[in-house]
Amino acid sequence: MLNIVLVEPEIPQNCGNIARTCAATGARLHLVKPLGFDVSDSAVKRAGLDYWHLVEVTVYENLADLFARHPEAGADCWLATTKAPQDYTKARFCDGCWLFFGKETAGLPEDFRMAHYERCIRLPIRAEARSLNLSNSVAVVTFEALRQLDFPHLALTGEMRSNDKII
Repeated sequence: MLNIVLVEPEIPQNCGNIARTCAATGARLHLVKPLGFDVSDSAVKRAGLDYWHLVEVTVYENLADLFARHPEAGADCWLATTKAPQDYTKARFCDGCWLFFGKETAGLPEDFRMAHYERCIRLPIRAEARSLNLSNSVAVVTFEALRQLDFPHLALTGEMRSNDKII
């Protein structure tokens, strides 16, 4: 199971969309305060639609609180940042790893990035573009991690597959 960590997320719709990704993949969602919204906000709930019952969400006061409660997170973490020295395909994800994403306007804190320099990864994009939307970035990295793990516990075929033939 993957752990998705949003550090100081600001936009409720992004959090809702990410919660839906967590629901669809079985990933846990960790939210680090301050949050730019209340998790009970209608915008968050609307973006997650009716999947909230499938998401395990934990809220932390700050990064120190998260690491105090989950010291294992520091041993197998990956930090998604536009400033990273390597692209996300270079990462070797493990079951139970922690994927960190920063707030929409500023990303992850610099001291946190520097402390985990070798674990910083980025999505390749055009130099003229600042970044992808947070929820899109989470989806891309999450599904790459799951691909490397052979999509554990996920349905690999849809209803069109019948009797070993695609119809």
